[in-house]
Amino acid sequence: MENKNIQINLLIQQILQSDNMAYMPGFISSDVDIEFRILDNAYKNTGKEYAKLKTAVQQNKCGDCEDVNKKIKIFEEAPKVSLEFLTNVMSELSIVETPNYDPNNYYGFMVANCIMTEKPGFSKTDGYSISLELLENGNQELTFDGPLFDKPLAINSTALSTLLESDTSMVVQTPDLNVSMSELLVETQLFTPDMMGEDKKLSAAAKISDEFVLKFNGEPDYEIIDIGNGKGRNVLRYDMDKIERKIKPFINAEVSGLLASQQEAVATWNVFLAKGTSVEEDDQMVENANAAEESWLYEKDLPLYQDNKIRFAEKYKEYFINNYLKQFLTNKLPSVEEDAAVFDLEEGKQAKIDKIMEANKQN
Repeated sequence: MENKNIQINLLIQQILQSDNMAYMPGFISSDVDIEFRILDNAYKNTGKEYAKLKTAVQQNKCGDCEDVNKKIKIFEEAPKVSLEFLTNVMSELSIVETPNYDPNNYYGFMVANCIMTEKPGFSKTDGYSISLELLENGNQELTFDGPLFDKPLAINSTALSTLLESDTSMVVQTPDLNVSMSELLVETQLFTPDMMGEDKKLSAAAKISDEFVLKFNGEPDYEIIDIGNGKGRNVLRYDMDKIERKIKPFINAEVSGLLASQQEAVATWNVFLAKGTSVEEDDQMVENANAAEESWLYEKDLPLYQDNKIRFAEKYKEYFINNYLKQFLTNKLPSVEEDAAVFDLEEGKQAKIDKIMEANKQN
């Protein structure tokens, strides 16, 4: 059974994408309150407290003035802290709207983003709230609450800053595998330089280098395919062992880079690798496949054990071959014009058998 994070994240995504709120009876005519007044409420009583402390210092009636001056400094720095804090929170929460977002992220982040971005159904009228609290030690705490939360989502300003400074995210963004794997195709050196455009990307007519084509007695060893009506034609066969040896170090480097940020590796596993679906299959689905019961959970599976790292590397290679390399290996016609011509299927098969037998006699 899918976990709650997947269920709620996908449900909210589907509701927002469908725009069905606009057609719900009474929604358009309802009195919706989206004014959370986060900063106004947080600083409502600070003016009087700040003035009281400043007066005490100026009149030398502060007792332990060092402690009072610390509080004054906290008050003076608070607005800057608030703006930076809210900017960081909104930046992190916006990740839920990025392509290929992993629904195994805590669903509360999706709900919080809907509140902050004033999505229909997540207003004060609907029972949601946001509060910013200025703590005595100078930290600040932002709390989200409402019907979909099991418990309020509280985010501490210093805790979030510490995460971001260590190159870790509160909300995990899934790396763009399409970009990295398209670049990997070029880096593997399976294609000759003339197959590249000025943008360093493969041209539409790119072909794998001849050195990776299987040979028989120095000539290409074609596979014969049935094209119907008793006809056949030759297509190139490739030396997959040689190809895999060639791409192995490049794939290992990519995998190593992904595993350097293990939370992003988990997202990559959950969104792309675990189910092993193809890009075409994902495009045909109402929503992309997710790992479901095969998911790796951020709170449980991090840090990754070695066996999971090995599985990740294996699945990454499979995904690359099936979704990016396979198109250059499948049903590719010979470059020699006469070898690419259509022929009688049975005659072609027999000619190939005769060729093999003749070669065996000579050897």
